[in-house]
Amino acid sequence: MKKLLLVALCIPLFIGCKKEAPAEPAATTTPDAASAPVEIADAKYTEIGKNAIAAMTKGDVDGWIANYADNAKYYWNAGDSLVGKPAIDKYWRDRRANVIDSISFKNDIWIPVKINKPQSVEKPGIWLMGWYQVTAKYKKGKSMTQWMHILYHFDANDKIDEVNQFLDRAPINAAMAKP
Repeated sequence: MKKLLLVALCIPLFIGCKKEAPAEPAATTTPDAASAPVEIADAKYTEIGKNAIAAMTKGDVDGWIANYADNAKYYWNAGDSLVGKPAIDKYWRDRRANVIDSISFKNDIWIPVKINKPQSVEKPGIWLMGWYQVTAKYKKGKSMTQWMHILYHFDANDKIDEVNQFLDRAPINAAMAKP
């Protein structure tokens, strides 16, 4: 009787533990990179960004502007802008010579991406997103430190044809104010 009771109790346990045949694996497809809206781009763009801030730190405006296209546009988040490599070069050359005594960048982060299918107003193609902490000492003796964000867009020749820089003007204005 005990054996019968034990068998009666164990049968449901064995039935519940029965292995089922494995299901057919679902078909997996890897999306073609060109069909993905965004993908990580070549690390060479990160090097372009790093080299640009290294050149600006040294005051080497020629090295900094070397990767700009002739038709480049430079936008700030406040709405002001520069159009054309000569205008961008003139602005930064004057700024480094007459306004900024020294400038340094640290804690930089770079992400190169390729936009295959724009999701809103962004241009397709290669973008380099950068974040860094900037410390600038001005000719008037004051300095400022803040985090800045920058977006570089590259043309088909790997030249920068658009820059969007996001910064806070208040610390810059305070550092440039007359004592």
